[in-house]
Amino acid sequence: MKRLHVHVSVDRLDDGIRFYSTMFGAEPSVVKSDYAKWMLDDPRVNFAISARGHSVGLNHLGIQVESAEELGEMQQRLTQLQTGVREETGAACCYAKSDKYWANDPSGIAWETFHTLDAIPVFGESATPTACCVPLAESKEQKGACCVPNDAKEGACC
Repeated sequence: MKRLHVHVSVDRLDDGIRFYSTMFGAEPSVVKSDYAKWMLDDPRVNFAISARGHSVGLNHLGIQVESAEELGEMQQRLTQLQTGVREETGAACCYAKSDKYWANDPSGIAWETFHTLDAIPVFGESATPTACCVPLAESKEQKGACCVPNDAKEGACC
C-alpha cells in the first residue's frame, strides 16, 4: 500500500510541531533538532517538516511505497510521463536510507517516489548537493534553496 508524502520547510520547528500535532491529533513519530515526521494512518500520509534555512513552504511531494516491486511500478509510471527521471539508490536523507526516483510535475513541483530501507542518525550525507533531500536544480543563478530535481526547467525553483 502506498502512502502520500508531504515535506514542508518551516521557520521554527517547535511552532510547526505544536501546530501539526494539534491539527493531526498525534505527536510526531520522529523528532530531531531540525526535523519532525508524522506517519499517519488517518489520513494515510508521511508528513514531514524541517527547519534547515531553506525557503518556507512546500519542499516536495511524494509517494512512499512498501516494497522494491512497488517502487519499480512507480518508476515505470514516471518514465512514461517524462524523460530524465532521476534515480537514487541507497540515498541518505531525512534521517532515512531509501531507494528513490525523482520527477517534476508540469509546474516544476518535485515528486519523490521512495522505498525506505532503514533509519540513519543524520539528516543526509551525499556527494550530490541537496536542498532538504531534493536534488538542486542546475541553473545559472543557483541560490541553494531550489527544490526540484536536476533535470528541471530553468527558473523552476521554490
